[in-house]
Amino acid sequence: MGERTYRYFDWILGAFVAVLLISNIVSVKALRLTVPFFHWHISFDGGTILFPFSYIFADVLTEVYGYERSRRVIWSGFFGLVLMAVVVWLVGIFPPDPLWTGQSAYQSLLMTAPRIAFASIVAYFVGEFSNSYILSRLKIVTQGKYLWVRTIGSTVVGQFVDTLLFVFIAFWGIWEPALIYTVLISNYVFKTSYEIVATPLTYLVVNWLKHREAEDHYDYDANYNPFVLK
Repeated sequence: MGERTYRYFDWILGAFVAVLLISNIVSVKALRLTVPFFHWHISFDGGTILFPFSYIFADVLTEVYGYERSRRVIWSGFFGLVLMAVVVWLVGIFPPDPLWTGQSAYQSLLMTAPRIAFASIVAYFVGEFSNSYILSRLKIVTQGKYLWVRTIGSTVVGQFVDTLLFVFIAFWGIWEPALIYTVLISNYVFKTSYEIVATPLTYLVVNWLKHREAEDHYDYDANYNPFVLK
């Protein structure tokens, strides 16, 4: 018998890759928000608005379909990032049409995308796989109970490593150190808070998918090597 097919797996894979690529493009802009009444200033890169959804997707995928299928999705995102970085770089080095005056803007913004993509790739292999591994193991330890412990616990570790690697690799030498540290702290707090707030939604999606797919995978015999593509 061949490998079982699922109705919604490919849709989640596509959404995950889209979130990843869009997040990396808009990460070239640093944002600053002021909290009303308290006058607190929060600085973060633009990708932080959307990127936490990639961890929610990873949680859902690992919880429902298992670590090994989640690994395939992470690799799909990796190849998408590589393709984006190469195309952005190629377009940047080609001479512009004389009538087009946007080359300097392209160079100063989008030509940082390959570095951001590289940072994301490095952060992937530590952050995303750590997140999926921890959630997978916790599911066995908790015998499938306390989903919120698995999603939040895995995110606390995965997002910390991911954010640390991504911010330093992507922006060290480009942004001022003070801005980097501020963005690092703000991004981590924002992303983990994102996961906590989204927990009820994660419950709904996970329960709906388990019912619709008739699947609730436990990784008793999983191969956790992130470099195995199967």
